Amino acid sequence: MDGGNQSGESGFLLLGISEIPEQQSVLFWAFLSMYLVTVVGNVLIILAITSDSRLYTPMYFFLANLSLTDLFFVTNTIPKMLVNLQSQNKAISYAGCLTQLYFLVSLVALDNLILAVMAYDRYVAICRPLHYTTAMSPKLCVSLLALCWVLSVLYGLIHTLLMTRVIFCGSRKIHYIFCEMYVLLRLACSNTQVNHLALIVTGCLVFLVPFGFMILSYVWIIRAILRIPSASNKYKAFSTCASHLAVVSLFYGTLCMVYLQPLHTYSLKDSVATVMYAVVTPMMNPFIYSLRNKDMHWALGRLVRKPCQGLTRG
Repeated sequence: MDGGNQSGESGFLLLGISEIPEQQSVLFWAFLSMYLVTVVGNVLIILAITSDSRLYTPMYFFLANLSLTDLFFVTNTIPKMLVNLQSQNKAISYAGCLTQLYFLVSLVALDNLILAVMAYDRYVAICRPLHYTTAMSPKLCVSLLALCWVLSVLYGLIHTLLMTRVIFCGSRKIHYIFCEMYVLLRLACSNTQVNHLALIVTGCLVFLVPFGFMILSYVWIIRAILRIPSASNKYKAFSTCASHLAVVSLFYGTLCMVYLQPLHTYSLKDSVATVMYAVVTPMMNPFIYSLRNKDMHWALGRLVRKPCQGLTRG
């Protein structure tokens, strides 16, 4: 057995944001409420899209997959967090910690890649509307989604395997709510240069390149919208992108709060920032996409009315 595994045999302690019992009780109910809202919201989005043939379009296909990713994302972290907030035993095994890390890293990457594909969908819809049906064919949509999954799985695998080489010989107390890459690297007493290099290289490919692509897509989209003569048509074109822009801003805004800083400055405030992108963002996405979307309003209303009508008839 190598040094990395020896050092991880006893696992870690997830101490969370607060160790004060009264605060832990408040945090438990707050996170439980957010988790339930996130699950219900994203499940409703998925059911509404899959049950309404009018929403069988590329935009809603990717939205359903984004909601599915958010469901996996919160389920990977929040249940264990809730157990720790209610338990005196804050331990997580070495294997459990790496498993949580793998899914956390992979799903963040997948979220990002799906948002980039959704930006491309909006670009084609507004800048090349006559070619939309052929440019965003079902085969291409499935292929793009498969590529997103493959890249995110590889991204998570690379960083998880590299983490198995890290030796933890000092404190195993993680003052955090889940096993996170930066926090684990802070606990390392072996050379983590390879990990940092991999983070930079893969981060550029999986995050910066798609982000740059999204910016470029919206530059072309805004130029196309400004050329539309009618003010009402301009508003209609922009409204189809507003939800996506809001989600991208929330996702990258919270992500930058955590990761665009030196590793040695990582502190409690960054734990709060991570809660934002790990809990609040997946919770807000269904509301953002359904708030001003008439098709989603109709589909969600129809979905909710179905069981009510069944009870009335019964």
